[in-house]
Amino acid sequence: MKPDRREFLRHIAAGGAVVTMPAFLHGCGVAPAIAVAEPMPEDPFLDWFRIDRNIIARVMAELTAKGADHAELYFQHRRQSVLRMRDSEIDRSSTDVLQGVGMRVMLAEHTGFAFTEDLSLEGMLATARMAAASLSGQPAIPGSPFTAKPAGSSYVTEIAWADIANERKLRVLQRVDSKARAADPAIENVTVSWSDTDERILIATLDGHLIYDHRPMTRLSAQVSASRGDESHSGFANIAARDDMSWYTDERIDTMAGEAVDRTLRLFDSRRPPSGDMPVMLAAGTSGVLLHEAIGHSLEADFNRDGKSVYANRLNERIADASVNIVDQGAMPNERGALNYDDEGNVCGRTTLVEKGVLRSYLHDSLSARQYGVPVTGTGRRESYRYAPMPRMTCTFMENGPYERDELMARMGRGIIAETYTKGSVELGAGNFTFTVKNGWLVEKGKILMPVRDFNLIGNGPDTLRDITMVANDATLDKGGWTCGKNGQTVPVSHGMPTVLVSGLTVEAI
Repeated sequence: MKPDRREFLRHIAAGGAVVTMPAFLHGCGVAPAIAVAEPMPEDPFLDWFRIDRNIIARVMAELTAKGADHAELYFQHRRQSVLRMRDSEIDRSSTDVLQGVGMRVMLAEHTGFAFTEDLSLEGMLATARMAAASLSGQPAIPGSPFTAKPAGSSYVTEIAWADIANERKLRVLQRVDSKARAADPAIENVTVSWSDTDERILIATLDGHLIYDHRPMTRLSAQVSASRGDESHSGFANIAARDDMSWYTDERIDTMAGEAVDRTLRLFDSRRPPSGDMPVMLAAGTSGVLLHEAIGHSLEADFNRDGKSVYANRLNERIADASVNIVDQGAMPNERGALNYDDEGNVCGRTTLVEKGVLRSYLHDSLSARQYGVPVTGTGRRESYRYAPMPRMTCTFMENGPYERDELMARMGRGIIAETYTKGSVELGAGNFTFTVKNGWLVEKGKILMPVRDFNLIGNGPDTLRDITMVANDATLDKGGWTCGKNGQTVPVSHGMPTVLVSGLTVEAI
């Protein structure tokens, strides 16, 4: 039996809550919400909201009644569940439902945007008129009839998250908790957090395309605290993917729990490193956060269009060693940052940003692509229907280089390996950064001398890219659940890299 539409919308209004992922790039807040007990229908826009092609055509005609070069309707329905276990007891359980439509219309240099939670025809027509109010042109003719693009294959689920009972999720949390506690008598406290998202997107474009995407997401994390005598430390690990319940194998769960424990217990044998300028090896995978924040944002087209990035007007210039190749690729199977289609309805593919050290492309949305006179790169993204899209990264990584990791360590001589990052700040565009490293290693004469902890890496992203002297052949994507913030919007992302040797960064013990 399908829920009554008005009753469903009333429950949403009464029980809405904002849930954000606890990555260091933004804050975290969770509040109780009313769960939707009914299973998720295959097409919520048709089954729950009675939105068909005729309604879409009427709303699009209203949106483009004062002219348009580009326009889209972005329908979104997202159901997100959160569980948290602390001291072996569940202390948080919530479900958040978000639904609505964002409407954008562009004519020459003018852009109009509006959104609404009211998915009645009257409500959507009023919102379309609001979005188009500032334009003054002749009515555009939407493509007709609307035809659907093929479904993507980057993430396919057998059972939607909305249809998975909490009891099955609870067993995963209990396994992490018991594995962590059994690992060492020093373990005192374990907090395990879970989230899953079932999201349905429908995009209608002025040229007559319908894009439908079912976007799953899940994240599991463990925070571990341990004490030995008067000394206490804590560590953290997490994993995330666009996948279903079958992704949570025992091996994957146990590996994550083991990483959280290992990162914690290693701190008892660690020391703070010496401070100063020195060679630094950025560890494979996890150091992708530095690549993303300190360099990747500088390659987004809006920062370059506005002249805020140091890479503005530097296309086809050498900006790094010839061993450096940087790619953004949305079509990465089951990765957290993956997308079949971006939030403008463009197919996500592969964009080579830096090729053999030469800057080849920026990341574009439709607006910047028009201004630069280039094709879109499938990287127009938005946090939700409440926002207009802008250029954003998806899965951003550096590709393999020609060296073995041991060759980098031998060349470094004396320096630091940076491994686990906990927080950081970056001046977007310019790329000045400070990242706090929780776990690392001190290297002397090309050999690991001891583990080190609690230090800052200070530098400039473009300078760091230029100062990479060796790139190893061990590239990997970080397994964690990163969320990127930009201009007040957050989106899930993936990033990674091989081990690289930077000739000099400032290390500051804290």
